[in-house]
Amino acid sequence: MSALRSLLQRLPRSLRARVRLTWRLWTRGSQRRWAPLVLGVTLATLGLGAGAYAVAAVVVSLAPDPARLPVQQVTAEVQALPFVSPFTAPTPAPLGMSTVSTSPRGEGFRFSVYRSELSRAQDTAEGLLHRLGIHDTQAAAFLKRDMLTHRHLLGRTGRLLSVEASERNTLLKLTARWSPSDDGSFERLIIERTVDGFSSRLEKAMLTASLRMASGVIDSSLFASTDQAGIPDAVAVQLAEIFSADIDFHSDLREGDRYAVVYEMLEGDGEPLRAGRVLSAEFINAGKAYQAVWFTEPNADQPEPLIPGQPTQTTGRSGYYALDGQSLKRAYLASPLAFSRVTSGFRMRFHPILKTWRAHLGVDYAAPIGTPVRAVGDGVVEFAGEQGGYGKVVILRHRNGHQTLYAHLSRILVRHGQRIAQGQTLAASGATGWATGPHLHYEFRINGRHQNPLLIVRRSEAAPPVSAANRPAFDQVALQARQQLGAAQLLASR
Repeated sequence: MSALRSLLQRLPRSLRARVRLTWRLWTRGSQRRWAPLVLGVTLATLGLGAGAYAVAAVVVSLAPDPARLPVQQVTAEVQALPFVSPFTAPTPAPLGMSTVSTSPRGEGFRFSVYRSELSRAQDTAEGLLHRLGIHDTQAAAFLKRDMLTHRHLLGRTGRLLSVEASERNTLLKLTARWSPSDDGSFERLIIERTVDGFSSRLEKAMLTASLRMASGVIDSSLFASTDQAGIPDAVAVQLAEIFSADIDFHSDLREGDRYAVVYEMLEGDGEPLRAGRVLSAEFINAGKAYQAVWFTEPNADQPEPLIPGQPTQTTGRSGYYALDGQSLKRAYLASPLAFSRVTSGFRMRFHPILKTWRAHLGVDYAAPIGTPVRAVGDGVVEFAGEQGGYGKVVILRHRNGHQTLYAHLSRILVRHGQRIAQGQTLAASGATGWATGPHLHYEFRINGRHQNPLLIVRRSEAAPPVSAANRPAFDQVALQARQQLGAAQLLASR
């Protein structure tokens, strides 16, 4: 109505009089509801109806008045679905029964619930099912007596569990997946309900590999940073191993150091099982950048490139290289143990047993009893046995008059005169001899004189660089690594 009044004000005075007269005639009695329409038609007759404004006004005016519309109330009874308690475990329906009931009242609606967990060393049949939200006495009884379950699930830690449960929280299917070796495969244990109860079977399948990128900033330690960035411990250990010849991760790290890493995630049936190999990495320590990329030189054993989506294998001449093609492998490993906390460095110390200040001619690594001890370089076993305060000890002879010593061992796995390869397991750490607690004592000698083992690694010679024949293939891998590491750096927390 306001729009029509606005139009009326724009008419000439003579036309306004005609419109007002028409309005008074048609707004009396029962004709009142037709007044807006008549006024709009009158304006159109006067030549204004062709305008968009007048047409819009007429259309709006045709809408019914909401205040005058009739009101109707509808009442209907709604039948609620029956409540099923999650704590009851009635006998499940036979297989093959329809998942949706045809009952008009809705009884028997069926659906499946899916959950996932990791197995624990202390798991029992009842405890495992309880953590998975399963309340099924039949399933618990089967797990207790099944040999495959005892052999591969109960008491095992870190195995990926996925379960399918009914709407009444009874077990329909339980699958456990794990990767026990580095042969590119994984195993799965399947326990499922059948018409006759439950059955179990063990299967083996091939892993697939997906690419993961991550980055972070050092605030206190490498492991604290990788935990914050969601990077698996296995990847953090590889980072420390890759750059150990250039960076001492026990003492050289600085607040604000940055890193980026590209690694494989090994998956079974699309589920991540464990971290695979680090494919490329960058570490910026005290403002200096170090890069590494994994590269396998093509040879007769592997003429074809690696298949995308499959885990990388150590075939032919493989290893980590700087992006300029120089090998990062050294004649000696940085540590006889995997990345570990150094409890005592190469310095004068107060001897905990002799109670005197004396030179500590080696490095002590904190390690639980039984931790594998590896040879830092190729050599020959010169001594394997017990020797005074060293307790059980192994001494290796390397070339150029070099010797390495591994003491306080709990178990020796090599014999005198045996040839040893770099990285081969020699013994297990312990607390024999003059040891106040479980640890490994490690020494490095050159012509009988003690040297700082941490410095020897950095000074040792490197393996040969990428060959000229394989340089074009390496350059392509290095270019891809630069691009991926650049993208990974964008994921840094700050």
